Amino acid sequence: QVTKKVKSMQMFHTPVTYAMQGDRVGICVTQFDPKLLERGLICTPESLHTIHAAIISLKKIQYFRGALQTKAKFHITVGHETVMGRVMFFSPAPADFNEEIKENVFDFEKDYLYQEEYLSKDSNSENKENDQAGEVQLPKQQWALLEFEKPVTCPKLCLVIGSKLDTDIHANTCRLAFHGVLLKGMEDKNYMETFLPKLKVYKLKHKEGQVERVMDDYSVIGRSLFKKETNIQIFVGLKVKLSTGEDGIIDGGFGQSGKFKIRIPDGLKPDTKMLLTVASKKKSKAGKGDTAKEDESSKNDSAQPVTISLLFKRYVFDTQKKMIQS
Repeated sequence: QVTKKVKSMQMFHTPVTYAMQGDRVGICVTQFDPKLLERGLICTPESLHTIHAAIISLKKIQYFRGALQTKAKFHITVGHETVMGRVMFFSPAPADFNEEIKENVFDFEKDYLYQEEYLSKDSNSENKENDQAGEVQLPKQQWALLEFEKPVTCPKLCLVIGSKLDTDIHANTCRLAFHGVLLKGMEDKNYMETFLPKLKVYKLKHKEGQVERVMDDYSVIGRSLFKKETNIQIFVGLKVKLSTGEDGIIDGGFGQSGKFKIRIPDGLKPDTKMLLTVASKKKSKAGKGDTAKEDESSKNDSAQPVTISLLFKRYVFDTQKKMIQS
């Protein structure tokens, strides 16, 4: 907050009358206490910001060996600093994998899919198997949330480089892992409460259980979807699908062992009802007989169980941890 007159400037012992970004200059300032000076950055107002976290677009450096995993720590070079930072990778929703992405822009209105690691052809064994069949589909753009161990000061839309600088310098391997562009910096140190809830990154959740028995034409009892201690009430109203094709709605708990009731609005198909009735009879007969019969019956019963699928998504930064179904 001190304003002083510049008496003269030199660039490599040559007098100059102006300087610009990238120049190295000596500046003579009159009537100035050098103790007030500290190492820093000279910039025009608002051109730099000090941030605690950032959203970046990124690409993996092809020579880096190994996967880029969420929650891993990297040396992050940004602006004039290199600091440690933790990453979380995410991509467009699968339906938007092929959508053209505007350069240097991040859309907070869209939903994004959480990734355990950066998606690439060599990111995991599943991708390798699909690649051999020619089925790998990768998004055109991926992003990461960077959380720095200490604040960094940098320009907007600046280059970001992620490295593993603790790798043995004598090893024949690339230490640079990814590069990208800083799209949005978070200046508030309480960004986890004030900013991250705006970031709509979700995880897909898939639970499976089995139909235990029929109650009537419009309801069945399910099991193995929840643990005994699960509060089933928070799942009431969620849609499920039976492996036989029927759509159902979780109606509430049944007993104390984690079982639950499913309402089938359009009713059970005759074939499904017959299948479940036969399975229940086999089970009850096995219960009256010896252990060998019971084992044989359970094998027959498990050959074609009617499974229950519960699919929902949950936003990573949603404080209420709501379960959402389309």
